[in-house]
Amino acid sequence: MWLQKVIQLKKRARGFHLITHEIVQQLPELGDFSIGMMHVFMQHTSASLTLNENADPSVRQDFESFFNRAVPENEPYYKHLDEGSDDLPAHLKSSLLGCALTIPITGGCPNLGIWQGIYLCEHRNDGGRRSIVVTVHGE
Repeated sequence: MWLQKVIQLKKRARGFHLITHEIVQQLPELGDFSIGMMHVFMQHTSASLTLNENADPSVRQDFESFFNRAVPENEPYYKHLDEGSDDLPAHLKSSLLGCALTIPITGGCPNLGIWQGIYLCEHRNDGGRRSIVVTVHGE
């Protein structure tokens, strides 16, 4: 059995945001899968996805601080400047973190570790609504 759905995520501020619940809430069909794989794909080049700590919000703040230091804005060697000082760094951060996740499905739910959650990594100051494509294969 296959399922594919485009999910619209609400607009969020720059930073790292837990979206596990938002994804699962928009996929009631997951309950039809006893076992399978869920592929989550970000349709943007200035935001990304990752799995990490789902309990302590300071982890998400530390992620934002780290990536802002690792990939600073306003570097004199940047050529892509048309969409603001946060745009090229957002593209670089997205490439570093990636645009897709593959997660096992067990008993109609994502089979994540107890402390794992799906992050939307919003790298723009005003990124707007984001779209992700979720594809599930299983039985």
